[in-house]
Amino acid sequence: MTFYILIAGIIFCMVMSIRTLFLVESGGKKFSLEDMLWLGNLYATILVGFALIYLLYELQNHSVILDMGNRLDGTFYEQLKTSFYFSAMTMFSVGYGDIAPIGMGRMIATIQAFIGYTLPAAFVIRTVIDLEQKDRKDR
Repeated sequence: MTFYILIAGIIFCMVMSIRTLFLVESGGKKFSLEDMLWLGNLYATILVGFALIYLLYELQNHSVILDMGNRLDGTFYEQLKTSFYFSAMTMFSVGYGDIAPIGMGRMIATIQAFIGYTLPAAFVIRTVIDLEQKDRKDR
């Protein structure tokens, strides 16, 4: 029972932290639900797109990722799961090391990682520019 209470408490704290992005301050909202949905949609589109690229290469017998040192095998669903997992780890982190790109997959993963790392900066720049334009209009 304690385990579930702790999990619920942790999730509550994370939700409340994210909620602060949407609070109205004296100068107006700094971040909106629309911005969050836009960013989430952008990340999801890129993540799914790259996962499908990895999968298509694998289905054409052009190995681009290795799972624990072995080529992807198994059912279509298992290959799809592995492609999504690899895409997410490439997009959001440096990976866990259990799946590695090979051949052309290295270049594809490099491009995806670059996009994943630069999106937050681009989003911040976009938000700052939007706020500056709004401030100019309000004057």
